[in-house]
Amino acid sequence: MYKIFDIHTHTCPERIADKAAENLGHFYNFHVERTGTVSDLMSNCRDAGISGFLLLGVATNAHQVRHVNEGIAHDMAVGRSAGFEVHGFAAMHQDTVDFASELDHALSLGLCGVKLHPDIQGADIDDERWYPLYALLEAKRLPLYLHMGDDRPQYRFSEPRKLAAILNMFPKLTVVAAHFGGYRSWEEAIRYLRGRDNVWFDTSSALWAMTPEYARYLIDKFGCERLMFGTDYPVVSADDELKRFFAVSMTEDERRRILYDNAVRFLKLP
Repeated sequence: MYKIFDIHTHTCPERIADKAAENLGHFYNFHVERTGTVSDLMSNCRDAGISGFLLLGVATNAHQVRHVNEGIAHDMAVGRSAGFEVHGFAAMHQDTVDFASELDHALSLGLCGVKLHPDIQGADIDDERWYPLYALLEAKRLPLYLHMGDDRPQYRFSEPRKLAAILNMFPKLTVVAAHFGGYRSWEEAIRYLRGRDNVWFDTSSALWAMTPEYARYLIDKFGCERLMFGTDYPVVSADDELKRFFAVSMTEDERRRILYDNAVRFLKLP
């Protein structure tokens, strides 16, 4: 039996969850399997044997930021009261006027990092509007979680080469490059992100788009010590994602690290 932490999840209030899932499915042209509410996330985790999860915020405009972050804090409290190990990363938007104030507010809510989704937000990760935020995170030693990659030419906001340029500018910034470093841009991720000590990776929204053999290849390229298991809930159901994960050839030590131990190190948990 493995202890499991889901490093990549999203939730929405019940009143907008159905619409949010529908919009996400339209954006990526795939079926979103779950409802996106915190109650459904907890049910999904219980069924799959997952003991904790990281909630990641996304804001599609600057006015949403504080509301989204307060929603994450609320869902964190709900999850913890139900016995789950829950943490949250704040949403930010490129048009935010005062990153410092919004970051301080997020930290006061108990959030411990920042999540950006450049494609949905419509801003390149190397857009200069983000630079003050990156500098703040670097100074405060807070991690940045990034959606990475897309093979559609109109959605090249989060190319691995752009992240490499940012990391050269902010060398002490800790980043999680989601989706094995770049959704459907994995060879580019290997080229630009491999071997960087301040870059972590997750498995979310990737295993269903590759063979188990290619997943093994990516683990060998990036190393298992900085790779974390994630579902990208509500995109996929955790039990299905775990079946895909266990189809990849790994040692017992690698499985333990990816499923739980690396998340503990990344989040600096007891």
